[in-house]
Amino acid sequence: MEVQIFGRRKCAETRKALRFFAERRLRAHFVDVERRAPSRRELQRFAQRFGAEALIDRDAPRYAELGLRAGHLSAARLLERAEDEPGLLRTPLVRWRQRVAVGFDEGTLREWIAEAGS
Repeated sequence: MEVQIFGRRKCAETRKALRFFAERRLRAHFVDVERRAPSRRELQRFAQRFGAEALIDRDAPRYAELGLRAGHLSAARLLERAEDEPGLLRTPLVRWRQRVAVGFDEGTLREWIAEAGS
């Protein structure tokens, strides 16, 4: 089993996800969104499952720095903006096969491991 984790090194939730897989000796490919932002297609996979709103971190410092709290952009427009500003994304974004998860959701990750083992 190999998962792909999009996140930031300073993000506690991302570190939890990486540690979760490391403790189980499972391979996790980490992509630092600060160095290489997810592609539009990659973000659309997550948005199709959870909606664009779930991918945007409205409490992120970058959200405030860009003055987005005062504006009223749609979630879809914010997602487009996140392609250039990955600091707007809620992390980690975890992908395994055709399955995706937003944030650290231990229950979902355990289900994936059980499914991969069977």
